[in-house]
Amino acid sequence: MTETLLELKDYSITFRTPEGEVAAVSKMNLKIGRGERIAVVGESGSGKSQTFLGLMGLLAKNGRTSGQALLDGKDLLTLKPRELDHVRGKDMAMVFQDPMTALNPSLRISRQLTEQLEVHGGLTARAASATALDMLKRVGIPDPTRRFNLYPHELSGGMRQRIVIAMALLTKPKLLIADEPTTALDVTIQAQILDLFNELTAEMHTALIMITHDLGVVAGLADRVAVMYAGRIVEEAPVEELFENPAHPYTAALHSAIPRPDQDVDDLTVIPGRPPNLMHLPRGCSFSPRCAHVQDDCLDAAPPLDPLAPRRCAACFHPLSVNQERSLVHG
Repeated sequence: MTETLLELKDYSITFRTPEGEVAAVSKMNLKIGRGERIAVVGESGSGKSQTFLGLMGLLAKNGRTSGQALLDGKDLLTLKPRELDHVRGKDMAMVFQDPMTALNPSLRISRQLTEQLEVHGGLTARAASATALDMLKRVGIPDPTRRFNLYPHELSGGMRQRIVIAMALLTKPKLLIADEPTTALDVTIQAQILDLFNELTAEMHTALIMITHDLGVVAGLADRVAVMYAGRIVEEAPVEELFENPAHPYTAALHSAIPRPDQDVDDLTVIPGRPPNLMHLPRGCSFSPRCAHVQDDCLDAAPPLDPLAPRRCAACFHPLSVNQERSLVHG
């Protein structure tokens, strides 16, 4: 059994708005082991990014966390800003979707890389520069010595993303959170970046949380997948089992919607309807208005996240079975 690194207990996030309070994440419970790679998957608005921005203390001012988020037994939600500063960048780091907003446009790459080594690692300027240059080589930056002193706008999108990954891994954090890190990149660069995550996190024994809306990118990367819908985890399973036999109708619909090379554009599968308004969730199961398998009891109460098998659970009163003929979406 892998030792637990991060544990979320009844973890919730709410936002105050002029229309009322919005529950972006509701009573989440999740464990992540040391060195484990987990993908958190869901449509836009499912709460997956907010979940981990909350851990980093990066929510908007109207956001509030509750419950517990234990990193090595230390509750991140109780830390004061100065205490959290000592954890961010050292014990946990985040790679954002758009490297241009993650990098300071007015500072050279060299300063952005060396600063955290000097602050968190206590290195001298010379030692920090040597360590940072070595990391640039490891993330595949061509001619790193020359590019070390460039500004972000002088680099391509793929190189900027590699710089952001290098920054995140410089202090060898215990936990790396990657929020849609390949969305803005072309397919070839996407594959290279995912391979880079695989290689470096394995080498450093860093736990990886990959946040994505694309179920297709996690197959060769994650050990385990958590599927989110309307602020809740609706299914959790080892990656092979989730692909071979999704238990929740939403997971099955996501799987069905992955484009295939041999598929005609007109035959692409879509999930009907839209994700619910978090201020006005439907009664019962949040997915029920879009589910092809909805039954009367689905409309009465929200299903709990119950175990189905070892390491597998789903929030569904009628989980799909192994041999079931599945109509994944309406129509």
